Amino acid sequence: MTQQRIVANLWFDTEAEDAAAYYCSIFPSSRILNVVHYNEAGPREAGLVMVVEFELDGTRVVAINGGPQFTFSEAVSLQVSCADQEEIDHYWDALAAGGEEGPCGWLKDRYGVSWQVTPTGMDELFAGDTERARRAMEAMFGMKKLDVAALRAAANGVHA
Repeated sequence: MTQQRIVANLWFDTEAEDAAAYYCSIFPSSRILNVVHYNEAGPREAGLVMVVEFELDGTRVVAINGGPQFTFSEAVSLQVSCADQEEIDHYWDALAAGGEEGPCGWLKDRYGVSWQVTPTGMDELFAGDTERARRAMEAMFGMKKLDVAALRAAANGVHA
């Protein structure tokens, strides 16, 4: 297996292991790879989970229980590219459970991590014809969870 060059590192207070298990339950081909605990030398209590290394759908991610001094914001998000509306519905519902729905396909999960749940090919709706792109973008700005059929209809000038 090739070493992944860039790895997302998510900073939690004490929820790293719970969050990793939660994310692994949502995405296929996901698993916990390694769990490291603080020992007597660490800045936090010995025995507390320090780092959880896991794979989400084959992508390596690290979660750390670093303490309460840093929290998540929308400035950084994880994007889930979905093949169809069924996938969008699945990931949106699973990730938004206990979290907060935002505009334009964005949400915050129960741990405060921001996600974008988007259809593959969405960029094609905003490329080329500026009037088509305007209609698609206007429709997107009125949505929380993205509706692929409504986005395409808006782009094509079809009114429901």
